[in-house]
Amino acid sequence: MTITNEKMRFWSPEVRELEPYVPGEQPKIQNLLKLNTNENPYPPSPKVVEALEKQLSNQADVLRLYPDPDASVLKEAIAQQQKIQADHIFVGNGSDEVLAHIFKAFFQQEEPVLYSDITYSFYPVYSQFFNTQTKVIPLNEHFEIDIRDYQQPNGGIIITNPNAPTSIALPLSEIEKLLKDHPNRVVVIDEAYVDFGAESAVSLVAHYENLVVCQTTSKSRSLAGLRVGYAIAQPHLIAALETVKNSFNSYPIDRLAIAAAVASFEDQPYFEAHCNKVIESREKLIADLKILDFDVLPSKANFIFTSHQHEKANILAEKLREQGVIVRYFNKPRIDNFLRITIGTDEENKRLVDSLKDILETV
Repeated sequence: MTITNEKMRFWSPEVRELEPYVPGEQPKIQNLLKLNTNENPYPPSPKVVEALEKQLSNQADVLRLYPDPDASVLKEAIAQQQKIQADHIFVGNGSDEVLAHIFKAFFQQEEPVLYSDITYSFYPVYSQFFNTQTKVIPLNEHFEIDIRDYQQPNGGIIITNPNAPTSIALPLSEIEKLLKDHPNRVVVIDEAYVDFGAESAVSLVAHYENLVVCQTTSKSRSLAGLRVGYAIAQPHLIAALETVKNSFNSYPIDRLAIAAAVASFEDQPYFEAHCNKVIESREKLIADLKILDFDVLPSKANFIFTSHQHEKANILAEKLREQGVIVRYFNKPRIDNFLRITIGTDEENKRLVDSLKDILETV
């Protein structure tokens, strides 16, 4: 839909200037291999389905009532899984909402918030939305975060770890140095993909009063369709997030999402087994792509970031789409010759590799 400037006269001036986040494509095509939005290729734990069925069959009448605004039972489930206290946990309607509250709660400072030039593309959107001062820090020539580049005045730091879309993880020792270097500013570690082989910073929360760790159930717990995210920090930081939440939406998580997420956190064996499946499939896919002359950045996520030694990424993405395979292409500086490919099942990855073989034989 095209909105004319004349119709925009009803909009707030600030909204006219916003450049919204563009989510990955969600096409409605049959027999499509969708490897563009980092969704888990496996279903959630069977206990999740059982919990939802119980809610709908035995307690459907409760849907007329508001959910618990504190989602206390969910916080307790997360606390047990993470081996921390429930008062160290904040929950929200997906990690994107949690991140929005983080920007509002901690980054409205006189000095700029720092984040990478190549990272989760919602950060610039939130910066504009909240009128937050920012300073973009370039990744090094290897697409890595160098924390020495962050040794400058700031109003907070946010780092995606593993980074997106590069898939590279920062060691825990480097995160700890960052926390020590900036004791009077909040450092946010966005761990949407941490369960696929990276080190979580949750173990540092008890030792650093300026650390916020943000996680999600969308990726490793296969609950992208239910929208449950959370932050882990010391209680004085959680209190700020609760203040923002209760000034915006006191009931962010519905009863079904709470029940499903609790069941997921209570099934740790299923969670670990399927994370390991994705990791094993990732390593096999990387090996197969290297045989086809792809260079692949070291990944600790449920996706890879890769470029071909001879063929252009945009051409490969177009050719894959013609074969019913969708991957993510970013037409942006520095990364416009890379593809971000979600890890599928072994069968899905084989279809991807076979399609690429056919394409490379003909281009």
